[in-house]
Amino acid sequence: MEEDVSIETVLTWQHVRKESERLEFKEAKSNFDRDRLFKYCVAIANEGGGHLVLGMGDAVPREIVGTNAFRDLSVLKKDIRSNVRLNVSVNEVKVDGKRVVTIQLPARPRGTAYDYKGAYYMRSGDELLPMTEDKLRSIFSETKEEWGLSIIRNGLAAKDICDLLDVSAFMNIIGLPPTDNTSEITERLEAHSLIVREGAGFAMRQMAALVLARDIRDFPTLERKSPRLITYNGKDKLNTKLDITGQRGYAAGFQGLIRLCMQHMPQNEVVQNALRQKMPLFPEHCIREVVANALIHQDLSATGTGPIIEIFSNRIEVSNPGKPVVPVERFIDGFRSRNERLAWVMRQLKICEERSSGVDRMVAAAEMYQLPAPEFISTLETTHVVIHGHRIFREMTQEDRIRACYQHCVLKYVMREQMTNDSLRGRFGLKDDNATTSKIIRATADAGLIAADPSAGNSRKFARYVPSWSLAAESVDSLS
Repeated sequence: MEEDVSIETVLTWQHVRKESERLEFKEAKSNFDRDRLFKYCVAIANEGGGHLVLGMGDAVPREIVGTNAFRDLSVLKKDIRSNVRLNVSVNEVKVDGKRVVTIQLPARPRGTAYDYKGAYYMRSGDELLPMTEDKLRSIFSETKEEWGLSIIRNGLAAKDICDLLDVSAFMNIIGLPPTDNTSEITERLEAHSLIVREGAGFAMRQMAALVLARDIRDFPTLERKSPRLITYNGKDKLNTKLDITGQRGYAAGFQGLIRLCMQHMPQNEVVQNALRQKMPLFPEHCIREVVANALIHQDLSATGTGPIIEIFSNRIEVSNPGKPVVPVERFIDGFRSRNERLAWVMRQLKICEERSSGVDRMVAAAEMYQLPAPEFISTLETTHVVIHGHRIFREMTQEDRIRACYQHCVLKYVMREQMTNDSLRGRFGLKDDNATTSKIIRATADAGLIAADPSAGNSRKFARYVPSWSLAAESVDSLS
């Protein structure tokens, strides 16, 4: 995408109609607000990519006024990447001694929209607005060939199907007793869209192999999609204790994978009801959810990599290939699956729920055990979830506290409740420390993550808080 913008191009832009080009012009003579910059970046990317141009007026013919904003372009590029996860090209040209900065933005991937702090932005005239639900629904419904429906093996007899797939596990998962009746087995597999009839025989879909393979190595194109479990002796990767790659399909091997995770899970010493006892770093039902999410929401079109579970002495990190289809700030309330067919099959096989209630339960469990809030991290190619072991409140960083406050606020919001100072004190296990929780609330609001509920009025005593993106969505609804 990197390309230099020439003086000649800038001069040409003085006369183009903005609505006919993917361009946005701002004078920004002395500076330009960073929040507004990031919003314009995602808006332009969501509209198909283009350029944000600083140092030029908006009215045709556009006057080149020059800008002193963002003197260090390498820092600007890094800030955009870290805040909105966009790889951009930034350039500086001088026209008659006046500095013009151009930021070239990529188009969003098909079926995906970019966000900033949980809100998907678009331009409307000279205004920036969160996208309407209709617009988002249209983007997310953009069609592409669904992974998993293509045929991976054909010309198979019923016996071949039973040899390649763990049909005993399949029957057990769907709640039926094991059987040697191959006709009944193939009928059940057909009903779950895992195989199709092909003349006198059968053809097997990719999805069947992915979820039910006895040995994934029988399907070389899927081998790198197997989950990998790595455990370490300490807090870093210097001393590996176990490194094992799964060999069974996702559904067939899921219970064994979770058992293996729990066998190698570090133990925390916690005090409950005045008794000191050993407990796993994180509860099993929550490990199930985070691993299932990684399997289901990975980018199956990515090659050479698959889901990875890493267990350290003080945390668990689970990663899967692919940028998430909803922003990490909206994992708790969002529920769009990247792989609808895989999500449906895994739900039918009772491995997961199709809606993202697993994330809700993960966050709720962290609150129940008063753990640091989970981290949801999106890089250019990978989605990471970091689950931290127990740390008392005074050992939590400011970032830990802000993240926990935001997640607590979102969790309350999806429960049709609102966060208060009292509820946040309960989340952190602080008895009567209103001052400390008030500081955390202010810091989280200053970060743009939460806001006071306007329906609560101006009373500090009865103040309630909601996620900032919920107010942005309500403002769009009121304009519709």
